Amino acid sequence: MISIASTRLSMAIPTFIAFLFFSCEKTTTTTLLLPNESDLNVDESTTKRTLAKLSADTFRLNIGGNAFVYGFADQMTADFVVEIYDPNKKKIGTYDGPARGHERFKFTTTTPGIHRIVVSPFEQNTGDYSLTINGVDAIATDPEKFADQIMSAAIDEGETPGATVAVQQDGKIIFSKGYGYADLEYGIKNTPATIFHVASVSKQFTAFAIAMLADQGKIKLDDDIRKYIPELHDFGSVITIEHLVHHTSGLRDQWSLLMMAGWRLDDVITKDQIMRVLSRQTDLNFKPGDEMVYSNTGYTLMAEIVSRVTGEPFAEWCKKNIFDPLDMKSTLFYDDHEKIVKNRAYSYYETPGGFKKSVLSYANAGATSLFTTVEDLSLWAVNFETMKVGNQNVMDVMNRRFVLNNGDTIRYAFGQAIEEYKSLMSYSHGGADAGYRTFLLRFPEQHFSVCVFSNLASFDPGGLSYELANLYLADQMKEKPSNVPPPPPSEEEPPFDPKSVILSEFTGRFYSPELETFYTLDIKNDTLVAHHQRHNDMKLSPYKKDGFSTGFLGNLEFIRNTKGEVIAMKASNGRVRNLVFNKQD
Repeated sequence: MISIASTRLSMAIPTFIAFLFFSCEKTTTTTLLLPNESDLNVDESTTKRTLAKLSADTFRLNIGGNAFVYGFADQMTADFVVEIYDPNKKKIGTYDGPARGHERFKFTTTTPGIHRIVVSPFEQNTGDYSLTINGVDAIATDPEKFADQIMSAAIDEGETPGATVAVQQDGKIIFSKGYGYADLEYGIKNTPATIFHVASVSKQFTAFAIAMLADQGKIKLDDDIRKYIPELHDFGSVITIEHLVHHTSGLRDQWSLLMMAGWRLDDVITKDQIMRVLSRQTDLNFKPGDEMVYSNTGYTLMAEIVSRVTGEPFAEWCKKNIFDPLDMKSTLFYDDHEKIVKNRAYSYYETPGGFKKSVLSYANAGATSLFTTVEDLSLWAVNFETMKVGNQNVMDVMNRRFVLNNGDTIRYAFGQAIEEYKSLMSYSHGGADAGYRTFLLRFPEQHFSVCVFSNLASFDPGGLSYELANLYLADQMKEKPSNVPPPPPSEEEPPFDPKSVILSEFTGRFYSPELETFYTLDIKNDTLVAHHQRHNDMKLSPYKKDGFSTGFLGNLEFIRNTKGEVIAMKASNGRVRNLVFNKQD
């Protein structure tokens, strides 16, 4: 072990040559050399550096063998990419995460010699950053200790938001731990028993409830959803419950609709408000069954179907029929934003000035809002094998992937992404709401699961889940060569000159009857700007004839009458297509 194994090396890298010496079992010395040292002021001791376009900084790290190295580049004013090269100049890692904040990196090496850390701007970025090496430790030989190294490397020391993790195999938790803080205001640390909002990981529970009701004969998966929710518009094509399950209904996503209608996602958002917006929709993104486009709407409607069929609130039905039988004592669907839940984690995001709260006040459930712990979620993962709740028929339904109208089979099945990973079949789902980031990964044939929860918006629980799976299942995994062909060259479009656009043609007030809201477009500083009473102004950038790109409204296409006058605009973003706003004046 390194003599400072219990201490993080968080150093202000001086702008002169710095030598750092450690005593290791298999590592003799560790030396950090900054580039171009002759150009630097010996008296300075700041880590801050500035990169210009098309430039890069290379840091040489001389490491003995058997080392686990981790740190970060703090992206102060620009987006940077970190690359790691071994002594043979072979690239062993590329790290390109969020555009701001900490760009974390970590690597293991058994080869002694000079390793290079290269920091370069993303694309044409230029700006300031600092580099920190958090630790250079001997590689742990025990799997649990190595798992702890992997998790520790993802979180800073001090009072910061953090994460919890549980690794389960053969029905038992073999590693679990909490990192960082659940509540920064009261200084409460995360533990495996800390309760997290797990966002879209909730969906497999809602799908499981539907599968159970279908098994009991209370519903049929090919039922028209208007049989249970008649207030929805008749779109002329039948939308079945199974369409909802697999995101193939064509229904527009509720969060996108609410944002476009004027809600902020940190508002209190109730199920009734969502249902009212959905009942006003008169068009679909596509014909049911034609495509898979992720839609939270379907899972809110599924929870409503469970409630209407059983005569019980969705949260209560799940507690009685799923959580209690599985002894998931710290698990609930949180459909009341004023309800007190002890031992819960609050969510945060990072700014240059420190951490801030990322507020979440949802009062709806089905697509999201499951509160649970990594320990409870491990019990859920085991149930797919033990079937303490449910039966083989229910499990078969949970694993059933959808076949599109064109005959293609999607990889999504009842709240789970099913795919082969390094020759093993994996089942997974992630979640992201406010500052919560969560992931559940299962390998049923190996009787193995890992779940990682975090209360920091920049955290990557999915990546860490796979890293832990790689650690524990290494002897069963096999890398397969990639047979994915390179993408064909894109066809060049005719050149478009934004200066040719007459902005005054697009000004006015535009109203959506489906959202009962309007946007006013006018010109400010030679730029077309959209105003809404509940959102910040949005700049519209022309990218084609009668087409503009903007913020959450996505791409706007303006419609003209036979006289060439603009009479409407259609808004399309990732999960909403062709939402019409009619011009009012």
